[in-house]
Amino acid sequence: MRKLLVVTFLLPVLAALGWWRFYERSLPDFGPSYREYAYVTNGRSNTVSVIDLRTFQPAKTIAVGVSPMGVAASTKKNEIYVVNSGSDNVSIIDAERNSVVATLGVHARPYFIDVSEDGKRAYVANSGSANVSLIDLDKRVVLANVRVGAAPGLARVSPDGTTVVVSNRGDNTVSLIDAKQLRLRATLPVCAQPEDIAILPDSSKAFVACTGSAQVASIALKHGEQAGDQVLALLDVGRTPIDLTLKPDGGELMVCDFDSDSISIIETGNNEVGSSALVGQHPVRGLVTGDNSRLYVSNFGSNDVAVYDIDLGRLITTLPVGSHPEGLALSQDENYLLALDTQSGDVTVIQRRTPRKLEPSEYSLLTLIPVGVQPNAIVVKAFRLSKAKNPGTR
Repeated sequence: MRKLLVVTFLLPVLAALGWWRFYERSLPDFGPSYREYAYVTNGRSNTVSVIDLRTFQPAKTIAVGVSPMGVAASTKKNEIYVVNSGSDNVSIIDAERNSVVATLGVHARPYFIDVSEDGKRAYVANSGSANVSLIDLDKRVVLANVRVGAAPGLARVSPDGTTVVVSNRGDNTVSLIDAKQLRLRATLPVCAQPEDIAILPDSSKAFVACTGSAQVASIALKHGEQAGDQVLALLDVGRTPIDLTLKPDGGELMVCDFDSDSISIIETGNNEVGSSALVGQHPVRGLVTGDNSRLYVSNFGSNDVAVYDIDLGRLITTLPVGSHPEGLALSQDENYLLALDTQSGDVTVIQRRTPRKLEPSEYSLLTLIPVGVQPNAIVVKAFRLSKAKNPGTR
């Protein structure tokens, strides 16, 4: 924390010395139609903060529902979806105008939202009403509310769009919904207090973190003509596994073990825990780079982000950030890491660059950007304006 205070104090001094202009020259220029924003849900402000990642400046504050908790970006349209747990609805934000264009009611106490890869459907687990809302994003209507187990925390859709996996914290089960037929397909008993979910890229298997029993459940999913929908294994990991981060290639799963101050690494092919490593106090979120080489872990208790080299199998550095970091995101080019600081109410921006003689460090603090009160989730959306809104077209 002392390091963070020193760095924070130095930021305005460095800016006065022309430090910002040095970094500004390093920012890519994609033309007048390019936009790249980070969206941050502020749970106590009932707002979403928009950060322009071309300039690393606040762009706008958008009023949404009560207690926004989850946020997701469309994979196909320039839209952002925000779950408001206090008002039981979903706000749809037009990213080109950065304004709310629709609000859809769901059921009681939703916390997260997941969007299908084709951008047509969204799924919201309603923890207070034991069901999942299936949303048609083109028509902006709720297609169905499917009954599941008690206190569902998260609903995640498989990459092939056929199965929705739901973790039911209240009765230690996992519900599997047929996303095509809009009905419950199976309910499987697993381990204690299932929460986070990761699904392999080929949609063959899901992993569910059970915070109450220090385990991760491996579940075979039915897809196509193949049999599935069965628990394959319960894997012992560190205490309170709170977050699952899958490598893009699907070969390894990184588990943040909150009360063990460690990560566990699961080999997804053979359902075995391959190794573990200490990373910092109370790790809460992981993020893997697109080339599968680096894992970033936000440490809620030690106010830093751990950088773990996956190829070398070791921790290489820790980066001081704000107070109680949680959500993580990368810019489109992955040269900038964003850490969401829940207690200090800001976003720490860290630049990754090729080390130089006078600047040997690979990572450096770029800036701190203030957001709202009790920020809790972050997502990045990069896109080009439509022709109607593109200032460079006639």
